[in-house]
Amino acid sequence: MTTIDLNADVGESFGRWSLGDDAAMISAVSSVNVACGFHAGDAGTMYAACLSAARAGTAVGAHPGYRDLSGFGRRALDMEPELLTGEVIYQIGALQSLALAAGTRVSYVKPHGALYNTIAHDPRQAQAVINAVLAVSPDLPLVVLPGSVVEKLAGGAGLRTVAEAFADRAYNADGTLLSRTRPDAVLEDLGEITDHVLRLAVDGKIQAVDGTVIDVVAESICVHGDTPGAVAMGQAVRTALEEHGVTVASFI
Repeated sequence: MTTIDLNADVGESFGRWSLGDDAAMISAVSSVNVACGFHAGDAGTMYAACLSAARAGTAVGAHPGYRDLSGFGRRALDMEPELLTGEVIYQIGALQSLALAAGTRVSYVKPHGALYNTIAHDPRQAQAVINAVLAVSPDLPLVVLPGSVVEKLAGGAGLRTVAEAFADRAYNADGTLLSRTRPDAVLEDLGEITDHVLRLAVDGKIQAVDGTVIDVVAESICVHGDTPGAVAMGQAVRTALEEHGVTVASFI
């Protein structure tokens, strides 16, 4: 692989509560997933993130999640599909307006947290999210976990999907992410993370927690903005990729 997208979650501060260094992270990656106010973020934070992305020339994606501020969108909710579709449409629409005002646009959609994990295996909620994206614009790509239910359903609906891997997350042998309830779910050592990313980008492989080596083909690699040392991680990953001949550029 000679080109790959590097994405990060931003816009996740809320009111006087600050999370992450959005401006620095936006400069380190090629695409940013901006929280849309349901799991994190508020209008001012979303607008500021879009302004920074416009100045940096970084692609903007909508990062909708469950309506769960206190749980940071990391708790699965059993929602009726029609309600979920409406809430995802609402979130994308809010960010679209702020992005337009900031001089940029929403170029893709990447669900957040528990919603992202749920639609990987739940066809009802997966179809609800797909319906939301199609209702807003069938030209918006959907960022998904490779081999997931949502990837298959979206492809059948004619929606472009972008397969994603994670720089700072450990994997199960079946290609799913290790639960955050496990203490080893999030990688923090920069050396381990860069080795993990290079193996993925150059060889298309990931080593799972049990030692199994699995094949993963991804167009985008995510660095979580709330991971400790996130900016340094993003910069180190980008440098390592470029030093090994891999160009970092948005998939848009």
